[in-house]
Amino acid sequence: MKILVVGGGGREHALVWKIAQSPKVTRIYCAPGNAGISEQATIVPIKANDLNGLLEFALQEKIDLTVVGPEDPLTQGIVDLFESKGLFIFGANRKAAEIEGSKAFAKEMMKKYHIPTAFCEIFDNRNEAVKYIRKQGAPIVVKTDGLAAGKGVIVCQTVEEAIQSVDKIMVEKIFGEAGNRAVIEEYLVGEEASYIAFTDGKTILPMASSQDHKPIFDGDQGPNTGGMGAYSPAPVVTEGVHEKIIEKILRPIIYSMGEKGRPYKGVLYAGLMIHGGYPKVLEFNARFGDPETQPVLMRMKGDIVPILEACMRGNLSQHQIEWDNRPSVCVVMASKGYPGDYEKGKIIRGLKEVSRMEGVYAFHAGTALRDGQMITNGGRVLGVTGLGEDIPRAIERTYQAVKKISWDGVHYRTDIGQKALCWL
Repeated sequence: MKILVVGGGGREHALVWKIAQSPKVTRIYCAPGNAGISEQATIVPIKANDLNGLLEFALQEKIDLTVVGPEDPLTQGIVDLFESKGLFIFGANRKAAEIEGSKAFAKEMMKKYHIPTAFCEIFDNRNEAVKYIRKQGAPIVVKTDGLAAGKGVIVCQTVEEAIQSVDKIMVEKIFGEAGNRAVIEEYLVGEEASYIAFTDGKTILPMASSQDHKPIFDGDQGPNTGGMGAYSPAPVVTEGVHEKIIEKILRPIIYSMGEKGRPYKGVLYAGLMIHGGYPKVLEFNARFGDPETQPVLMRMKGDIVPILEACMRGNLSQHQIEWDNRPSVCVVMASKGYPGDYEKGKIIRGLKEVSRMEGVYAFHAGTALRDGQMITNGGRVLGVTGLGEDIPRAIERTYQAVKKISWDGVHYRTDIGQKALCWL
């Protein structure tokens, strides 16, 4: 099989890495890819949101399966476009991907089908939003309705901070058109977890649980990012919580999407807040999480390609996934200034040394090659991921690897995985 992976971040590197292990695969392409991905796939210089360019390439190269990583091409309808030309592609179609493309739509679906989530109101008028915030008080959460690369959620501890966030989103438009509407949401307490599952629209095949770390600094301080690290499994997802997620959240939303003429096939990500053993939905995503995909795929045994195919063919019930019992931890190494402005072009040192470590893999997110040297080329640069016999040893091994890598201005959190230790 010839496979095309769309995207160029750490999630896509993890997908390429896992797909490359399949005996069914003869060649992998990745568009636009990155320097690390180039070691396992042929890089194609087409942007992930250039749907027509990707279609032309897939037809020309007779691609057997396209796997979509990022949310943008999904919400723009890449699956619909490829399928209209007879191409086989993994991912949610445009109508289904609206579950991520519009938080307002997702909230309306959850309210209608009684899926547990935070209470919220949706506004397209700044003054009405401010009036509501003053009435509700703080803490409170302000979100963009549309896509904002994982950064469109602002947890506000004061009313003044919430009003400033509304102004940034709706007036200053720091997230562009994504801020045409704002979602003002109840602040939930508890512990967050990420739950990702394959589905063919009927069968649900869960992946291992994980926990992301969104804020930029230790102790969950500072602004939200696309994710500063993750670990798998998340102990907060007990067997009882797992059953509630399937029966109260995933099954109802997948069924209701089908009822609404939006059959959901591909991968569905539920970002959850868990308190007292009860999960509530923070958000739905129509794709693999990033960085959660890195530690989860490190633990996945067997061939991922038949599962990707089964989701789109409708025979997922014939498949199971076996997981490595060892936990995994991913630490994101970022450029100085991220998630704000940051510099590119810094020389990265220590990657060869890390490549010789057992049970560790450095997934590339924002890297490029310049004169034979690996350099930084993004905000999130690497997702260093390690396995261990238990969570403490997985944390230790991963940070041993992280400390071997350096560049000018490197930043990373030093507390990834600490929440899991509370469950030991």
